[in-house]
Amino acid sequence: MPQIITRRAGRRGPRRFTPRDLAVLGVLLGIPVLLEIGLIWGPTVASVGLSFTSWDGVGSIHWVGTRNYHDLFTNYPPFWRAARNNLLWLGFLGLIATPFGLLLAVLLDKNIRFSRFYQSTLYMPVVLSLAVVGFIAQLVFSRDQGALNAVLANTDNPTDWLGDPSLNIWAILLAAAWRHTGYVMILFLAGLKSVDPALKEAAAIDGASEVQAFFRVVLPALRPVNVIVVVITVIEALRAFDIVYAVNHGRNGLELLSVLVTDNIIGEASRIGFGSAIAVVLLTISLGFIVTYLVQEMREERKS
Repeated sequence: MPQIITRRAGRRGPRRFTPRDLAVLGVLLGIPVLLEIGLIWGPTVASVGLSFTSWDGVGSIHWVGTRNYHDLFTNYPPFWRAARNNLLWLGFLGLIATPFGLLLAVLLDKNIRFSRFYQSTLYMPVVLSLAVVGFIAQLVFSRDQGALNAVLANTDNPTDWLGDPSLNIWAILLAAAWRHTGYVMILFLAGLKSVDPALKEAAAIDGASEVQAFFRVVLPALRPVNVIVVVITVIEALRAFDIVYAVNHGRNGLELLSVLVTDNIIGEASRIGFGSAIAVVLLTISLGFIVTYLVQEMREERKS
């Protein structure tokens, strides 16, 4: 009898992988890793290296050091307009669209009537690409046949929402925020559904109002979702390209760093080294915001 127990107990040890198991694991893990390296990290490292060179994509590559960055910061006026627009994009999505998406999530979490219909309607723009959103923006903000001027009965002297450089960036930001709000709303709504109701009840028993309970109890519990939303917002703001390119090819007030990268790399100039320098600057800005936020969140988590 003791021998049988010993044998059964021995069978409960860790199972060794057979060569077939190792081969399957190698394929399932190796293919995604190779795709990640080949499609993301490989081009990223190549862009960093090419940013210090002069190359037209056909001839030989010439090392120029930091000359591309010097020309970018001193002799290329579109860069500063594009950088300003990208930061404006980030601020608009982060300070207006994201909080509004959170507000909609909080309202829909109360199980109001027709909440499913509202969720579907508000999420619908997310399934559209930014290029399609750009075409919709043209239908709404067009000077001569746009819906907005028709609603405002502004036909005698119509406002050129997309042609005026002082107005078009705000019109496009509204269109981008329309899509971003639905995305953020769904993420926050999923997070709110996972919050333990006992936390809200305990806050109510302690005398906290609904607003106080949200900011002191619910919102800290949404920290994992907050990290995801911040990262997505930064990425969406700094990689924006399709919507402005669909409107006017990213010119006349709608310059963005992503458009400048495309114009320099695949445009008539074919300045791959210079375009790579712009891409590296864009990558640095993105990582700067994301890493700073993640470090701050980890410090707060350690304190708590």
